[in-house]
Amino acid sequence: MNARPILVTGATGNVGGAAARALLSAGRPVRVAGTDVDRLRALFPHAEAVMLDLRRPETFAPAVTGAGGLVLVRPPAISRVGPTLNALLDAAAHHDAGHVVFCSVTGADTNRVVPHHRVETHLRRSRLSWTILRPGFFAQNLADAYRPDIRDDDRIYLPAGQGRAAFVDTRDLGDVTAVVYDDPDAHRGAAYTLTGAHALGFDEVARLLTDVLGRTIRYQPAGVAGYLRHLRHRHLPMVQCLVQTVLHTGLRRGQAERVDPTLGRLLGRAPTPLAAYIRDYRHLWASR
Repeated sequence: MNARPILVTGATGNVGGAAARALLSAGRPVRVAGTDVDRLRALFPHAEAVMLDLRRPETFAPAVTGAGGLVLVRPPAISRVGPTLNALLDAAAHHDAGHVVFCSVTGADTNRVVPHHRVETHLRRSRLSWTILRPGFFAQNLADAYRPDIRDDDRIYLPAGQGRAAFVDTRDLGDVTAVVYDDPDAHRGAAYTLTGAHALGFDEVARLLTDVLGRTIRYQPAGVAGYLRHLRHRHLPMVQCLVQTVLHTGLRRGQAERVDPTLGRLLGRAPTPLAAYIRDYRHLWASR
């Protein structure tokens, strides 16, 4: 087993955190990186914690030096990937930091609007060994982007029309990351589309929430302009508002409804159902 630690970015978030936990559970040495080192140490007492600020290039080399792999997650607030994520990849290549797993999004190979497209392009042109994960819509969106509306207003408010999504649990993505690092050579140059086993409309999602929470949750379709205003009222950065709106309006055209069997094949088990995720985290939507 490679004794060099796998560097995980975004470990305080859903995807990076799931990857770090899965790798640690698999017995891999892990180095978690971010701007709040004390918090990282508290969350991951069995991992090495280092400073990494994607807006401070001087933190890149110390973070990647000695690493035996890199799990790269794009923070939602970062849209300029050239001097940030791509520069970190360059540092990883320079310091021979091992195999890279980049968590992208479904369709990023052809969708030039999303920042992930530029990271994928840069990664493909690099001399790094890599695997790209392209998950669909996260189950964890219910506890992040959608949480205030569900908790405070008993609604899911999105410009998704009657579109459906094959929700994927980030805990499954963490397990896939551990699978990749079990044998990186077997996954070198692969790009995996990862979805849940069933596509659900947001009316169905609202019914699942209603059943688990014991109060009525409704789905309220939003217009594009209304949704943008809604996000801006939450004081989100404009770029993040635009990306989030584009991703959700894409649901109207069926961009996230295709079910792909790859996740189950890689895991050797069925993907985690959305209902199980909602049951596990029901406390997050308790009324205030």
